Amino acid sequence: MKTMHGKITMTGVLAALLALPAHAGNPDRAGSAGATQLLINPWARSNGWGLANTATLTGVESMFGNIAGLAHTKRTELLFTTTRWLEGSGVKINAIGLGQKLGETGVLGISVMTMSFGDLPLSTTDQPEGGQGTYSPSMLNIGLAYSKAFSNSIYGGLLVRVISESISNVRSQGICFDAGIHYRTGERDQVHFGIALKNVGPPMRFSGDGLSVQGLLVSGSDQLTLAQRSEKFELPSMLNIGGAYDFRLAEKHRLTAALTFISNSFTRDQFVIGLEYAFRKMFHLRGGYLWEDGITNDTDRATVFTGPSGGLSVDLPFGKEKESSIAVDYAYRATNPFSGVHNIGLRISL
Repeated sequence: MKTMHGKITMTGVLAALLALPAHAGNPDRAGSAGATQLLINPWARSNGWGLANTATLTGVESMFGNIAGLAHTKRTELLFTTTRWLEGSGVKINAIGLGQKLGETGVLGISVMTMSFGDLPLSTTDQPEGGQGTYSPSMLNIGLAYSKAFSNSIYGGLLVRVISESISNVRSQGICFDAGIHYRTGERDQVHFGIALKNVGPPMRFSGDGLSVQGLLVSGSDQLTLAQRSEKFELPSMLNIGGAYDFRLAEKHRLTAALTFISNSFTRDQFVIGLEYAFRKMFHLRGGYLWEDGITNDTDRATVFTGPSGGLSVDLPFGKEKESSIAVDYAYRATNPFSGVHNIGLRISL
């Protein structure tokens, strides 16, 4: 009965998710969305194969790709990742996440991602070349999530994310939601399916003193402040659908092939294919390739990524029964221009 209830729940959620994205893959809307930092994956392990692993994500990293995977957290998992975004641009990303198992089937998670742009010169219309000091733009995302195992095969989760963007005198705040389902089957749970709906929320708008203009009335005796309203902007919602299969080459060797389809609301749709090799759950080597229309042509390409990605992880178990581990993750994604994206992460599982 529990398994049947889980299957009915999964069917209903999948139907709802598939019905929501009405404008998926519309390149004519490119550039009209805001808060595009929501499209940046801050985690190293899943970046190694370009997020091809939507169907096999587990632990804290699931809070970006497919929140359902958070339900696979065994006890406690802490993850920290630093990213050199578009090497040469000076942009850095730091992310930290925590997953904590609650009871037998539930897991609570929290993640924080910040982007650092360095200090920029402050300029005005009167002094366009600066000389008035510096300011630092700020982008911050905070996610709170809950995932649950409905059965031995079906997992689901929901995440709410707070978005904040600001400069010295203009800011914007908003909220969005993610939902996901993970289903696995087979004699050894080697077949995986996953679906995730991301970044669904109300429009955002900028406000602040930077949008105000001061001037004198015609009489010249009184000063007038005119507050301007910025136009609202939509969030970059997207739908990820993925599948994966685990090949058990031997008792200590595993090879996983994965494919994910990414349906974007404001840009071109994408396909990501990837492979991951694992030895004794201690050493992982992975690679992926992202494809979208025009990606192989410098003139037609609409993304900074050129396709290839790669990464590796080293997990070192410890404790009496070797159930705890500490891991180091690294990932690289090729770009043009700039010198790629580099992710380095540290993971502690207790």
